[in-house]
Amino acid sequence: MFFESLFKALGEGTRIRIVKLLSVKPMYVCELEAILQISQPRISQHLRILKHAGLLDSQKDGQRTIYSLNQSAFDEICSGFQRFLAQPLENLPEFQQEMKRIHEVANDPSIAICKNQGCVTMLDDTDE
Repeated sequence: MFFESLFKALGEGTRIRIVKLLSVKPMYVCELEAILQISQPRISQHLRILKHAGLLDSQKDGQRTIYSLNQSAFDEICSGFQRFLAQPLENLPEFQQEMKRIHEVANDPSIAICKNQGCVTMLDDTDE
């Protein structure tokens, strides 16, 4: 699933920080190093993961590379994820097993007991 690899790329705090910084302006690795106080190899590894996920653009400037946020990709990813969430489960073949289990769970007495035990009824204050 595409979103799985995307969220894996964004699932690390340093990469989120890099994305935020690059949303402000394009930067060289040395700038990210100085701002985040992380070694060049670690920054490069994070950038490689983000670039592989399609979230960053890069442009050579002599021997150096300047990185920028791929804003159009982010916009498409966000709208694509919203479309994915809006899709009924019945329309998603990869969720057939989950759809079957939803129906099974709805009719499972042990689930009903579990759900009811979690309910708290509010007492009427006027009874006191």
